[in-house]
Amino acid sequence: MADKERDGILYGMSWQFTLVIFGGFIGGLSWVLTGCLWCITIVGIPFGLQQFKLAKLALMPFGATVVTK
Repeated sequence: MADKERDGILYGMSWQFTLVIFGGFIGGLSWVLTGCLWCITIVGIPFGLQQFKLAKLALMPFGATVVTK
């Protein structure tokens, strides 16, 4: 029983480590996907462009700034 419990703890810790390392990548890809979906319609293009800005910020957090015009 102790081996299964230990394996569960190790699995949970490795999953958390994976999310910390790759979480920004997953988030950035989701921003790109939603940006593409928003850009399908004419009305959604401004929203889609903002999604792409957020994707850039999620993928390159250091040295990137979001500037409003």
